Amino acid sequence: MITIPLLDPVVLAVLFLGILLVLYGIGTPIAIAMLATSIIMMALPTGINFNSVIINSRLFNGINSFGMLAFPFYVLLGRLMNTSGMTERLFDFASALVSQFRGGIVYVNILASIIFAGMSGLALADAAGLGRIEYAVMRDHGYDKDIAIGVTGSSSMIGPIIPPSVPIILYAILAEQSIGQLFLGGILPGLLLGLLLMVFVTVIIFKRGYERGDPFSLTQVMSTFKEAILAIFIPVLIIGGILGGYFTATEAGAIAVVYVTVLACVFGELNLGDFLDEARDSMVETFSLTFIIASATVYGLVALQLRLPMLLTDWVTSVSTDPTTVLFLICALLLVIGTFMSVTASITILTPLLIPVIETVGIDPIHFGIVMVFTLMIGVVTPPFGAILFVLEKVTDASLEEVIRSIIPYYIPMVLAVIILILFPELVTYIPNNIMG
Repeated sequence: MITIPLLDPVVLAVLFLGILLVLYGIGTPIAIAMLATSIIMMALPTGINFNSVIINSRLFNGINSFGMLAFPFYVLLGRLMNTSGMTERLFDFASALVSQFRGGIVYVNILASIIFAGMSGLALADAAGLGRIEYAVMRDHGYDKDIAIGVTGSSSMIGPIIPPSVPIILYAILAEQSIGQLFLGGILPGLLLGLLLMVFVTVIIFKRGYERGDPFSLTQVMSTFKEAILAIFIPVLIIGGILGGYFTATEAGAIAVVYVTVLACVFGELNLGDFLDEARDSMVETFSLTFIIASATVYGLVALQLRLPMLLTDWVTSVSTDPTTVLFLICALLLVIGTFMSVTASITILTPLLIPVIETVGIDPIHFGIVMVFTLMIGVVTPPFGAILFVLEKVTDASLEEVIRSIIPYYIPMVLAVIILILFPELVTYIPNNIMG
């Protein structure tokens, strides 16, 4: 009888990731690519026997989580915000607040993204919803195309950092962490990115000699505030409800959807047809995310059986066991991966592999989750596959080449924000530790 020798662990690791990347690279949907890779690895002489019962069980149990209920609500919330016109009122209010400063419209762009971040949780929603408005207004006020595109693209990163955040929910489920704590942990990092972007563009604005905007008008501020106050209340409702212990992050999403729907219907900004269209699109997107998570649990199980997390842990700890150094190494890896893989795919694939590593060296999983999402978000504005680049090409009059050239300088504040978060973990952990324990 001929026996086939088991493959070397390093060879297994190369095959495990290589097969997945090849399938993903040729256009296979990430969920199917992960399932196919898992089945192929079971069929090879790896010491794992193919078992359809285990696969079926993991596919079901992987999505049998209360946290999964949060996905459809936050996805639908962002869509309803755009359809009902609330994003435009938020932009008008932000414009009235800071447009009087030199380069005021640039600050409006960033401030509007911060406000909208508390409602959509998606970078694409920010870029597609506010992006068209922000770009057009900046161009109308005489700003160069590269500044208008660069600020619009980079500020859209704030959406998935400040709660609520769909990528953070995904990480929380896979890492078995509190969605509420991760939501709170993203508040200061999101504000930090907004501040760094403002400082960065201030230098550019003074260098190019832009003039001041329209004079400050308290009347205009109050008028736009009255128009936007009901929309501004949404993040207060979500975060306040979680902090007060009135409801969970999932329940907050459901309540926010009901609030926006009722509000939009009362003011005649949303009809039944629009709601059904957005609900249908949200269902499709939610199903895609659910299938990805289910496939990721199978992929993570196979990785565990192949002892790949242990192999990765041994390799990282052989370089250093210092938490800060390890986090810098992981972020360097995430920056590379983020250039060719979506945030969703990266989180689902890497979270099961990296959690054992951070636990071994003593990195707080809440801190790591925010840093991971933050780092991967840089990938959405990085060629060749950065989704924001293609969205900006569609909502502006710029070519893809112009979009890429305009975004590149803004990597400076984005990467600087990641470095600061790594060196000062309290920026992430202070609020959740002091409020939720």
